[in-house]
Formats: sequence, C-alpha cells, structure tokens
Amino acid sequence: MSAEALFESLTKLIRLHKSLSELSARKTGIIKAGDTEALSQILKEEQTHVAAIRRIETDRQKTAAALVPGKANPTITDCLKVLSLPDQEKLAVLTEELAEAILHIKEANDLNQQLLDQSLQYINVSMNLMRPQPENINYGPAAGQQNKQLPSQGLFNSKA
Repeated sequence: MSAEALFESLTKLIRLHKSLSELSARKTGIIKAGDTEALSQILKEEQTHVAAIRRIETDRQKTAAALVPGKANPTITDCLKVLSLPDQEKLAVLTEELAEAILHIKEANDLNQQLLDQSLQYINVSMNLMRPQPENINYGPAAGQQNKQLPSQGLFNSKA
C-alpha cells in the first residue's frame, strides 16, 4: 500500500471529524433550547458518524501496518520515518488538521456536558422546592408521633 491510501484515510477522518464538530455545535444550541426530540435525533446522527470513523480508522491502521511492516501497531510517527520528505510534510499537515478537529469536538462536548450538568442541577433544585418540607425541624418526637404526657405527680412525695 502507498502513502496515498494513508492520506486518503486521514482526509476522510478529517472530514468526518469536522462534520462531528458541527453536530456538537448544533447540539449546544439544542441543549440550550431544551428540545429533547432534536437532541435524540442529533445523538443518532453522531452515532452514525462515530461508526464511520471507526471503520475508516480500521482501514487507516491496516494501511499504516502495510507501510511499516516491522511494527505491530504503527503510529503516525512510525509512518513518518519511512515516507519521503514531501510525503512526510503532507502527513504532518493532515495529522495536525485532524488533531485540531478532535480538539474542537472535545471542547464542544465539554461545554455540552457542563450545560447538561447545570440543567440537571436546576431540575433537582426545582424538584426540592416542590416537595413539602417538614414543619418543625427541631428536636422532638419523630414525625407522626405525639408526645406522651407523663402523669403529673406534683413536687412532693406525700408518703414521706
């Protein structure tokens, strides 16, 4: 296999990651709007993107293994060592572009996670406000029990 097959795999991965980044940005707006149906739909779209990324990543790994036959799981760095100088430069540019796309996805997903956490906190606070609170939170008998009155015996013992 040639370096061109590796470049093609990386280009496909970059396209898919950029598309996934756009989905993550759209998901931020959907989370802010609170549209659960649209959120469900966008999650399905993300799952198809992730499946395609896994498939292409498997192809990329096979291509890299063919380029670097001595290594079991060759990395991009291993591939750089066996390529010509122009191919090394092209591979470095593609790798950097892929890393940037992955970083954008990570940042968007972190923001989405924070928004979801805040939404859950708001829901919990709202639920706590709706629950009835006990009237008296002082020490005393347990809820639902009445005080037992001891019979009053007066201050002095009359048999003494």
